[in-house]
Amino acid sequence: MATTGDILLVDDDPDLLKLISLRLTSAGYRVRTADSGETALAALAIARPAAVITDLRMPGIDGLALFEAIHRQHPTLPVIILTAHGTIPDAVTATQRGVFGFLTKPFDSQELLQKVASAVRLTGDVPEPTRSASGDWRSGIITRSPRMEDLLRQARLVADSDASVLVFGDSGTGKELLARAIHRASRRSSRPFVAVNCGAIPEPLLESELFGHARGAFSGAVQAHKGLFLAADGGTIFLDEIGDMPLALQVKLLRVLQEGEVRPVGATQSVPVDVRVISATHRDLDAQRTAGEFREDLFYRLNVVSLKLPALADRREDIPLLATYFLRKLAERYKKPVPTLAPDAMALLIAAPWPGNVRQLLNLLEQALALTTTSVIPATLVQGALREDAGVLAPFEEARKQFERDYLVRLLKITGGNVTQAATLAKRNRTEFYKLLQRHRLEPATFKDGKL
Repeated sequence: MATTGDILLVDDDPDLLKLISLRLTSAGYRVRTADSGETALAALAIARPAAVITDLRMPGIDGLALFEAIHRQHPTLPVIILTAHGTIPDAVTATQRGVFGFLTKPFDSQELLQKVASAVRLTGDVPEPTRSASGDWRSGIITRSPRMEDLLRQARLVADSDASVLVFGDSGTGKELLARAIHRASRRSSRPFVAVNCGAIPEPLLESELFGHARGAFSGAVQAHKGLFLAADGGTIFLDEIGDMPLALQVKLLRVLQEGEVRPVGATQSVPVDVRVISATHRDLDAQRTAGEFREDLFYRLNVVSLKLPALADRREDIPLLATYFLRKLAERYKKPVPTLAPDAMALLIAAPWPGNVRQLLNLLEQALALTTTSVIPATLVQGALREDAGVLAPFEEARKQFERDYLVRLLKITGGNVTQAATLAKRNRTEFYKLLQRHRLEPATFKDGKL
């Protein structure tokens, strides 16, 4: 796969090829050139660039035909079209088909460079899974983020030991995925990996679930149950949301870690157990320790090595990769053709706040896939899904603009497009009110009786 700095430049004008190539090269890009659409397709068969810039009018395969051919093979590869014959219909046709950008010659160099930089950022290639001596240990962790790569290097190092690991991270960042990766990279990879959410199991049942119980230990215990620690014997147990564990049970967990054996509820004998413990939390355990809600001795026993997963908002360069990966997986599950995201839809995803992190992104894309009726998911669908998500707040300026526009539309509907009446209701003078209408491109005449 090509690096993110590779650009394929296509034009039948040799002078323009040289000029644009020099500008891109001076900006730090590696440029390959092609003098026709046919040559460009041959170049694409050899190596895939991060973006394509092509002239619109060329003999043989023109720019739009080249885009269609590229789109069939590489649906997420951004294509920027240049033309000296720019018309509004050409631009509309190009953007409706999913072309990333449309610039008219003579173009501004800075505008071109900004467009190329945006295209490269939006590239949604999913890299081949990283292989290691222990196999495909980080399968499913899709990233190009330096922060994530540094975290994975730490995870790979700690996997070689039996040290307890405490994973910190907000909900939806992928704590269990990281725990599974550590297990796969460890010497215990052939043994069980058992995950348990300490916050999801009712307190009276949690001890029995973790450590097991003897037959007749309590009402309903009609047979012995060995528990999750023994089920993970020889392997790894993942204790998610460890911060939700009751204090009484924290004491018993500490004893298991210190002594290497469990005593099932109602049993008189302890049973040896050999497990590697990885725990995780989204809570502030330091604050819980200070408040007496989490045992300090247990904290140090679990926190031999700590790993902090970044929020999705702190690794935005991964959003195109994750979006492309999730759409492929979702399309397979629902037996639908794999859709692509329109460039402005991808830009919305990159800019969103993502309080629910990767899990929220997956849920949004699943909704978009279910609702889309075309092969390209439009920005309107993504924007609607983001607004419907109760966990997402629009940026202040965007929310204010939307409220302002909705308010103006309501006034014009109430007054039938009468600007004087609408301005009076809004307690604004006509001049100021007209400026507001112009800012939102609202035409009062369209609200006259019979027009709407």
